[in-house]
Amino acid sequence: MALPSVRQTLHCTQGSGLVVTRDGAVIMMRPGDTVHTPAGEEHWHGAVPDSLMSHLAMVEQLNGESAIWLEPVSDAEYTSAHSQAAR
Repeated sequence: MALPSVRQTLHCTQGSGLVVTRDGAVIMMRPGDTVHTPAGEEHWHGAVPDSLMSHLAMVEQLNGESAIWLEPVSDAEYTSAHSQAAR
């Protein structure tokens, strides 16, 4: 499956969360933070265990292509990412 050539922009409005790339890079998001994910980058995002997170997710669209939502992350992937962010 080819990933679309569009990107996603995430803006945290409340709480704390993470953006995690398929290769395991972890970015912490706090209120006011904006994260741009490059076109074709597989990632997931969500709240940290002890916080709710509200965010805006802006998705580009080009020639009918937009973001592809993939499978949910496993509990192990979630726990591992939060462990890395805590360091």
